Amino acid sequence: MKRGRSKCQNFTPSERRSKRHRSGAPTYVQTGSSASQKPTEETWGNLPHHVVLHIFQYLSLVDRARASSVCRRWNDVFHIPDLWRRFEFELNQPATSYLRSTHPDLIQQIIKRHAQHLQYVSFKVDSCTESAEAACDILSQLVNCTIKTLGLISTARPSFMDVSQSHFVSALTVVFVNSKSLSSIKIDDTPVDDPSLKVLVANNSDTLKLLKMSSCPHVSPAGILCVADQCHGLRELALNYHLLSDELLLALSSEKHVHLEHLRIDVVSENPGQTQFHTIKKSSWDALIRHSPQVNIVMYFFLYEEEFEPFFREETPVTHLYFGRAVSKDMLGRIGLNCPRLVELVVCANGLEPLDEELIRIAERCKSLTAIGLGECEVTCSGFMEFVKMCGGRLSQLSIMEEVLIPDNTYNIEQIHSEVSKQLGRIWFPDMMPTW
Repeated sequence: MKRGRSKCQNFTPSERRSKRHRSGAPTYVQTGSSASQKPTEETWGNLPHHVVLHIFQYLSLVDRARASSVCRRWNDVFHIPDLWRRFEFELNQPATSYLRSTHPDLIQQIIKRHAQHLQYVSFKVDSCTESAEAACDILSQLVNCTIKTLGLISTARPSFMDVSQSHFVSALTVVFVNSKSLSSIKIDDTPVDDPSLKVLVANNSDTLKLLKMSSCPHVSPAGILCVADQCHGLRELALNYHLLSDELLLALSSEKHVHLEHLRIDVVSENPGQTQFHTIKKSSWDALIRHSPQVNIVMYFFLYEEEFEPFFREETPVTHLYFGRAVSKDMLGRIGLNCPRLVELVVCANGLEPLDEELIRIAERCKSLTAIGLGECEVTCSGFMEFVKMCGGRLSQLSIMEEVLIPDNTYNIEQIHSEVSKQLGRIWFPDMMPTW
């Protein structure tokens, strides 16, 4: 009588490996050494430099520093110049912010060893003056940099405005003088002034392409005109309306100047009821459009109804309009008459009178309109349907609160959903006011 082999008896090595494979147990390739069976830190340590560098670029400064202590190879990557070309300094006060701040010792290490490598730099500060002052202190030390882009960002209130103007301007001038190749600058809500802009122009006029400086009260129309006159490569500009002038638009339209691509204008009432807004000539707007026919002109309005009087009395080539406060029916009517290039319109609020006529006029005259948003307004369902029919499928964005629509004898809310969907060629629903 033959006796069967027991479960672990008399199998050849190949048979044992085959049986283990069929049972789903893990298998290892034998290479004569057991080292290949160990997923140890040696595997991580042998990652190619470019892979580790890519990973490090997603880490905060603190995490980069911790990772650099894993092994010598990672420490070498920590000091590769490419890692420090783009960096964001986060400066927050622990007592007032939940955000993690960049450690001062690590900041000093960067300035000492990598300042000359920094090219794309931003500073993100909280609402504390101390954070903004710390950012200025760092800027003052960037004397060996060739920075190409600079951004100063206030995450809450504009804390840079609380810094001594002389301290801020002195720090900013260090960067303007030493960089020589700045192409993009975002310095909204800061105490930058005309003399510092002249320094910027004197050292970076050939390279500057983007300048965002909304809410900079120490800059005059003459200061921004100096930038437009000398920086002929400027393609994007953001500023407050009080800096806009006929002379500025003509400077941006000169033969020497490249085609402007984006002009953002913030129209803000600093002293409600007391601010006088000037008028820009139609001829100046026309000159800009002749020179830069594809330019996007974006205007943000934060005014009270009585302050809209000077605007849109004549044809204005604005493409994007955003109203952060209530706007009158008369103002919307003027937009329909005098804004033929309008692409996007957002109205936060209006009175209690339906806007049917105004919307229909906008649909008739603004043939490029593709996006509209209405907040606290009123439109009859019939008027809204007429507007949608006139615009047709070109409306890529249609954001209307359900409370805006007033049912009438022709349409109710349920019918509006299906009829608008047919006109747009896609499923559409009005937005719902969240309740909690």
